[in-house]
Amino acid sequence: MVIRKSSRELALMREAGRIVALTHALLQERIRPGVTTAELDVMAHEFVSEQGAEPSFLGYRGFPASLCVSVNEEVVHGVPGPRVLKEGDIVSLDFGAIYKGYQGDAAITVGVGHITKKARELIDVTRGALAAAIAQCKSGNYLGDISSSIQGYAESRGFSVVRQYVSHGIGRHMHEDPQIPNYGSPGRGTLLKPGMTFALEPMVNVGTYLTRVLDDGWTVVTDDGELSAHFEHTIAITEGEPEILSRV
Repeated sequence: MVIRKSSRELALMREAGRIVALTHALLQERIRPGVTTAELDVMAHEFVSEQGAEPSFLGYRGFPASLCVSVNEEVVHGVPGPRVLKEGDIVSLDFGAIYKGYQGDAAITVGVGHITKKARELIDVTRGALAAAIAQCKSGNYLGDISSSIQGYAESRGFSVVRQYVSHGIGRHMHEDPQIPNYGSPGRGTLLKPGMTFALEPMVNVGTYLTRVLDDGWTVVTDDGELSAHFEHTIAITEGEPEILSRV
């Protein structure tokens, strides 16, 4: 069942999303060669606590950190640790916050110093795929319109869309109905109505869309070792234009 949120609930989700956005802004400023992924995790945890919220991911289904840090061929759910970032890496940061019982969730991919032309193109296309998805989030459209827009945007530019992991509903819980594949056909699925809230998160690869999970049980990587990027926003369906909740 897709839960439609009241204006009070949306206000709380808006604050959770604002905190997530501020956390991402801080992390983006701090990323540079020589920083470890564990240091980024500590920064995120300390900052969100200072904002009167708590990290969504820490302990969620056993996840051992507050921040997912996925580097280069890592798609999602990268576990922070001693890995040192180096010039030319691309880093996906996925972070969620809980504020007064409501969730915010967002992801960004950033380059460390100078990155290759292909890496920059991948990042730009993934960001564009998210924008295309958000543009479809209007009352009267369908979930399939969102899915199709992500797939069409990425594939028309020569990249592939990860199929094993999906966008999703969000609210009091990190993952709520509906599941929203990042590929599909327009005009199908659930009808969009005001008050619905989604975490839209295209994951786009340079090579194959196939993935596998590393031995840590969490880190998802591209099956062919090619680069991957990830962008995400929490959005709300309104009577008019979609509202992005995970921004300042």
